[in-house]
Amino acid sequence: MKLEEFSSFVQELLKETGRIIISHYSDQNLQVESKEDATPVTRADREVEAYLRQIIEKTYPHHGIVGEEYGSMSENAEYVWLLDPIDGTHSFVTKVPLFGTVLCLKKRGVPLLGAIHQPIMNLLMIGDENQTTLNDRLVKVRTTEEMGSSTILTSDDLNAQRRFGKDNWENLVNKAALYRTWGDCFGYLSLASGNADVMIDPIVNPWDFHAMIPIIRGAGGMITDHKGNDALKGNSVIASNHKLHPLIIDHLAG
Repeated sequence: MKLEEFSSFVQELLKETGRIIISHYSDQNLQVESKEDATPVTRADREVEAYLRQIIEKTYPHHGIVGEEYGSMSENAEYVWLLDPIDGTHSFVTKVPLFGTVLCLKKRGVPLLGAIHQPIMNLLMIGDENQTTLNDRLVKVRTTEEMGSSTILTSDDLNAQRRFGKDNWENLVNKAALYRTWGDCFGYLSLASGNADVMIDPIVNPWDFHAMIPIIRGAGGMITDHKGNDALKGNSVIASNHKLHPLIIDHLAG
C-alpha cells in the first residue's frame, strides 16, 4: 500500500469522522462515562470508531483492526489498523481542542503509516517514515541543539513525575525554554511540524502512539521508549530530534 493510496482513503474517512466529532463537541449536554480503567468515554468515541471499522472492513476486508473502544479483529493479519477515535478525550469533553483521531496501519507488526486528524483546527498529518505532511505540506522537526532553547511537551505532568521520579522530571523541564502540557496527539503533531522540540508520554497504549512512529521518523525525528529502546516494545515515549533525544534520555535516567 502506497502513501498516496492511504492518504486518499484516510482523508475520505476523516471527513466524516470530523463531522461526527464536531457535532458532539458543540453539545453542551454530552454524556461522559467512565471505563473500567477510569478513563472517560463518550458517544462520540464510539460512533467514530464504529464508522472507521465499518469503512475499513468494507474497503479492506482482509485487514485486521485493533481499536480502543471495540477491541480486536483479525489482529494477526498481514495488515492491521490501530484506531484511537478520540485521542485526548479529557480535552474533548472539556472543550479544549488539543485532541484528535489517530490511525495507524501496520504491516506484519511494523507501523507503516500513521495519521493524526484534528477536526476543530482542520489539521491532518500523515507520515510513512520517509516523509510527513501536514495538510499536504512537507514538514520537519526543528534542529534545536540546546536544552535551554527547547520546548518540551507532555500529556500528563503527574504521570511523568510518577514514572521518571519527581526530581528527574523537574530537573529536565526546568532546563527547557518552555514547558507545557499540550500533549496527546497534538504534542506529536506540534513536534513533527517544527513547533516544539520534545514530546514525552510516560504511559501509553499501542493505539496511542504506534501511528507516531512513522510520523516522527518521516519528519526527521527520533522516537523510542524512555530508556532509548525500541518504542514498539515499550509503554512510554520520548520523541525529539536526534540532537536532543540522548540528552532527554540521560536526564530522565538521573
